[in-house]
Amino acid sequence: MIVEGRTPTRIDLSGGTLDLYPLYLFMEGGVTSNAAIDLWSTVRIETRDDGEIRLRSVDTGVELAAGSLAELPVDGKLSLVARVVKFYAPRTGVDVTTSNLTPHGSGLGGSSSLLIALSGALDRLNGTEMPRADFVELGANLEAQVISIPTGKQDYLAALFGGVNAFHFGVRGWSQEGLITEEKRIREFESRIVLSFTGAPHFSGTNNWSMMKRFIEDAGNSRASMLAIRRTAEEMREALLAYDLDRFADLLDQEWQSRKQLAEGVTTPAIDAMAEAARSAGALASKICGAGGGGCMISFVQKGKREAVEAALEGAGATVLPFRIARQGLTVEEVQ
Repeated sequence: MIVEGRTPTRIDLSGGTLDLYPLYLFMEGGVTSNAAIDLWSTVRIETRDDGEIRLRSVDTGVELAAGSLAELPVDGKLSLVARVVKFYAPRTGVDVTTSNLTPHGSGLGGSSSLLIALSGALDRLNGTEMPRADFVELGANLEAQVISIPTGKQDYLAALFGGVNAFHFGVRGWSQEGLITEEKRIREFESRIVLSFTGAPHFSGTNNWSMMKRFIEDAGNSRASMLAIRRTAEEMREALLAYDLDRFADLLDQEWQSRKQLAEGVTTPAIDAMAEAARSAGALASKICGAGGGGCMISFVQKGKREAVEAALEGAGATVLPFRIARQGLTVEEVQ
């Protein structure tokens, strides 16, 4: 039996970090908006006649093998994939091949996207037909075991749903709300966003933990900055529902200005130079994806200025990444 799963990654628009448990509880709830994009994570699982477990990552070239599920190590290389496979416990040996189109340390949620694709594929392989929402809760717990710090949920949710959404977090858990659903508007929206890789990978878990720790300790102006991000996120949700792109651009800049105050290292001189190059060429706003410190940046551009902004970013040392908004999330199919 062969099962394949595919999921999009995401660009976060506002409210990143507000999806971290229990931070959103401390703040009486939060909302995060993002857009799923077609830099896909893919998983292929093929059953074996023996009990061996073989894992292979196409994009990193790393492989891991064990004689049985019980012998599969969950600490070390391919630890996230190994831990997910061990949790879902296929009844036969399997060959698991994974790939992800995002650069390493992109801040686009690649590992979380892969986790959802793998969860969906293993669920189909096992024939358990779990509610898909369970993949999110289980995924957050499994990834927290790997990175040993709290994890957010927006990356899993974008991978699960696709599209442009707001995700609300509170005492009752999370809920999803579509923000831009008309095809014409989706095409225009994606045409005005330039995605670029700054060349410096980042580890979002470290920055997210720093932000949460500073919030709990009320260090500096971290609480005021986080509350400002929450207000901006609520306003951006309203702007996107109304499809007010001028207001969206203003709020995207507000989000970035507040985020830079959360922790040291969220921005760097190189990132600032790239954002300024984009602004000079016609970008209305830019912000780093994920927790900051490196990875990818989005720039929202004036109409007719996309090529100029792309050239300016390349000239400043960034790499432009073509993309489209993914119209759907997790897909799983059996291959004959």
